[in-house]
Amino acid sequence: MKRAEALRPWRLRARFAAGLSAMYAAEVPAYATLVEVSERVNANRVARHPDAERYGSLRRVTAERHGAIRVGGPAELAAVADLFAAFGMFPVGYYDLRRAASPVPVVATAFRPVNPKELARNPFRVFTSMLATRDRGYFPADLCARVQTFLKRRQLFDPALLARARRIAAEGTCDAAEADPFVAAAVSAFALSREPIDRPWYDELSRVSAVAADIAGVRSTHINHLTPRVLDIDELHRRMSGCGITMIDAIQGPPRTDGPAVLLRQTSFRALAEPCLFRDRDGAVSPGSRTVRFGEVEARGVALTRRGRDRYDAAMAAPDPAAVWGRHFPPTDAGMAAEGLAYYRAGDPGKPVVYEDFLPASAAGIFRSNLDSGLDSPATPADGSDESGYDAQWLAGAIGRDIHDPYALYEEASK
Repeated sequence: MKRAEALRPWRLRARFAAGLSAMYAAEVPAYATLVEVSERVNANRVARHPDAERYGSLRRVTAERHGAIRVGGPAELAAVADLFAAFGMFPVGYYDLRRAASPVPVVATAFRPVNPKELARNPFRVFTSMLATRDRGYFPADLCARVQTFLKRRQLFDPALLARARRIAAEGTCDAAEADPFVAAAVSAFALSREPIDRPWYDELSRVSAVAADIAGVRSTHINHLTPRVLDIDELHRRMSGCGITMIDAIQGPPRTDGPAVLLRQTSFRALAEPCLFRDRDGAVSPGSRTVRFGEVEARGVALTRRGRDRYDAAMAAPDPAAVWGRHFPPTDAGMAAEGLAYYRAGDPGKPVVYEDFLPASAAGIFRSNLDSGLDSPATPADGSDESGYDAQWLAGAIGRDIHDPYALYEEASK
């Protein structure tokens, strides 16, 4: 008998992304509308603009998603790393959303393919936030200890699922017969739990941050958003509003200009109030709702070099970035390449290297635009000190994995 074909990680990754998308569409119907509108916008853009696919083929863009999840601490983040490694997804970049203009008490990394060929096959990414419990501006010592005790008592992933993931990652393939149950188990691990929530505990964490409550106020994790990619995000924003879906007010990231698209632009529909059950102090269970999931969409441009990022930061610091954009960036890819501001394959301005990562300010802006309150600004120590120790090196050590430098990956991709 002929042995069934073993599947490489990218095939598992494609199935994983598709499975999450189907689950999320069933749980959040507005997401299905977002995907449908995105696909129509993309098809129209390609039909009308000959260069529309210069940042990726319609096939790739149509299949492209990024997800977002939240975990409580290093042990949970290490488990996520083990799971995602089976799908050929590795930690890239360090993000400190506590330092964004709209601060949120998390630090993060993104799990994604790191090889250009793997990205072309399926570019699924998951932005993964970890609650910054060591930051005393958010979590006084007593609350920190109680949060950490809560986190130690929960189990996000079935140990058998993680063991299977580690074996697949080590072997580099997965038996075809094993693939469907493995992917299905991985997908179900990120479904929104309907287990009753301890109301006093959830409310206490909500007073610190809505994100803190979503992470450590429940006994599971879930997909917070699943993001399709669109080739014209301004048109998408208009069309979604025309469908009667409430969008956040602004598109996060760089302004729309006549020059090359750079980095990442994002928007979303507002987080929805979803039914849940709360358990009160007396043990009684009653219905309620919480607002934790929203529908994000993104448009991607060329990856900027460090010099380009310095210019970007300078432009975005202006009251009206669009008004000063031309002082910082030339209007053509040829000019961008000549000044060393962006990455192009073999230095050819006709071959931009797509930005595959995230912007902390945009991520925090999306998060805060979908929160119920403005309570996420911490009580910062008077001297401005931060003794939490969070940085990329700490995070890598905490999860026992190297965190890839995005610039090094873009530099390699541009050769």
